[in-house]
Amino acid sequence: MAKKPRIAVVGSCNVDLTAFTDQFPRPGETIFGKQFDLGFGGKGANQAVAAALLGAEVHMVARVGSDLFGPATIKNFKTLGIGTTHVKVVKGASSGVAPIFVDSSGQNRIVVVKGANDKLLPKDVTAAAPLLRRCGAIVLQFEIPLETVYHTLRWARKEGIRTILNPAPGMAVDLKEVRDVDYFVPNESEAETITGRPIQSVDQAKDCATYLLQKGLRRVIITLGDKGSLFASIQTGMQVIPPFPVPAKDTTGAGDAFIGSFAVFLSEGLPETEALRRASLYAALSTMGIGTQKSFYTRARFNKEWRARTL
Repeated sequence: MAKKPRIAVVGSCNVDLTAFTDQFPRPGETIFGKQFDLGFGGKGANQAVAAALLGAEVHMVARVGSDLFGPATIKNFKTLGIGTTHVKVVKGASSGVAPIFVDSSGQNRIVVVKGANDKLLPKDVTAAAPLLRRCGAIVLQFEIPLETVYHTLRWARKEGIRTILNPAPGMAVDLKEVRDVDYFVPNESEAETITGRPIQSVDQAKDCATYLLQKGLRRVIITLGDKGSLFASIQTGMQVIPPFPVPAKDTTGAGDAFIGSFAVFLSEGLPETEALRRASLYAALSTMGIGTQKSFYTRARFNKEWRARTL
């Protein structure tokens, strides 16, 4: 039986406000939506929830606002069994929010207001060091200050703790500052923003991954939506992980499902490509539901789907 991994997520907490409509409004246009959903989100929180639902022991290092959403976010973590010792309320700050617009094809557009997430500082990671040292993996994203991300990566490298960085949302980044990461996992648009290289095909994704490896990153995973994902490393070269086709309703949070599940499967001792295959299915399954955390599968449901699709 696979060992139960202990994973820490140093990252963001948001509340998602999702509107569904037939098409996105043009500039200056007002249209009627078809449905509205309010749920807990934020890339860090989503990744933590995915990992917890798959059976990992998960701890969150984060900041929330002193509004209605802050205490509710902490309560949601506790309900899901996620450790909240280092989730603190920032007085005078709003919680992070993410208005999300989803069209009839399942594509989404998201505006993130970081709020209290911007108050998660390097000193807060240092304060959480005794907890982090007991974890087998640390997961990070770009919805918190970059200085906090860089600090955590440097600290984890010195401590010998595996790190997974999801550079989302995509933004300009000093690649020298992220060389300490074990797995650098952008999607196509994030990789384009970071490298300035277009990705409209698998071959272009390979070129982009080669560039990132040449800049000193050890392992790069570029998620490619319905084309699967590309795994590139100095040791093993490049491999395309095929997708699992499903009838998608809402792609919001699929990337977070991928990251959180990959962290679990990898920490359970699976080979990298096997962990990526399972993460690919877990992410695909999440698109069949509405919302982010509410669409994530438990371990039992995932295992049933995995057996049905791989035997």
